[in-house]
Amino acid sequence: MTDLPASLREQIDREFVLFTTQIAAHQRSPDGTEKLLLTLADGGQIECVLLRDGPRRSICISSQVGCAMGCVFCASGLDGVQRNLTQGEIVEQMLRLQHLLPREERLSHIVAMGMGEPLANLEGLLAALQIANDSAGLGISARRITISTVGLPAAIDRLAKQPIDYNLAVSLHAPNDALRTKLVPVNAKIGIDAVVDAADRYFAAKGRRLTYEYVLLGGINDSAACARQLVQLLRGRTALLNVIPYNPVAGLPYETPKAAARERFREILEHGGVNVQFRERKGGEIDAACGQLRRIKQADAGPRLTPLKLEPNVR
Repeated sequence: MTDLPASLREQIDREFVLFTTQIAAHQRSPDGTEKLLLTLADGGQIECVLLRDGPRRSICISSQVGCAMGCVFCASGLDGVQRNLTQGEIVEQMLRLQHLLPREERLSHIVAMGMGEPLANLEGLLAALQIANDSAGLGISARRITISTVGLPAAIDRLAKQPIDYNLAVSLHAPNDALRTKLVPVNAKIGIDAVVDAADRYFAAKGRRLTYEYVLLGGINDSAACARQLVQLLRGRTALLNVIPYNPVAGLPYETPKAAARERFREILEHGGVNVQFRERKGGEIDAACGQLRRIKQADAGPRLTPLKLEPNVR
């Protein structure tokens, strides 16, 4: 601001800060994906990602430091959850990523699918998304904002009562309780039927098509039997099944499924009438899956986990 005296500008620079985070790492992928590891004022670390896809400029933001859901294949929750992020810390991720773009470009889509369980920090997340949605903020339509959850029915019902109609994505990852509880331990206290019922109520209240996320793990949940059970679970529902081939995490034993298994999985779902899309992997060269970069940068990688042992009828 050159209309201010130089001495005042120097004083402002010394005494005021716009960002409370520090960029601990910044990685770029040849496909245009960029990832930031941010160090918070209290020393905690979170990740956020910018994805370029044609004209779209999508970002994936975190809602917590760590995660308490315990999904066995995810790097975010290996060390548990430390705390919720504040409204400002969530907004700051958006601004940090916006600043990676040229002046003539703007963010187009937001997905709350980074570190943490968004619905476990619903108050802070909704306050931040209201700024993102506001015309005086980032001006991003609610139709372009998606909240992801492992499926917390009470919180989904609270979200359904909010005045702004965000998209909802439910991380399913398995077609039955036996397998889902192994992959997503919190399911033991909830059950897959309760999750799907809550999602149905959200659809009834908002009229927005639901998305179910399904991370495809080689040899774990990519069998023909799993695909057929998914058909039975989702057939007739107005929903999109978003299948995500696993992005390997250092120190974890899970693998990306074979091409043949992916195609067989897709064919069964499509033949069964399920609206399905396979997400293109992005950012594999920069550890873009949530929690990976933070874990790599931490000195203590923690204990390695052993693969799941599945009963024959699950496979």
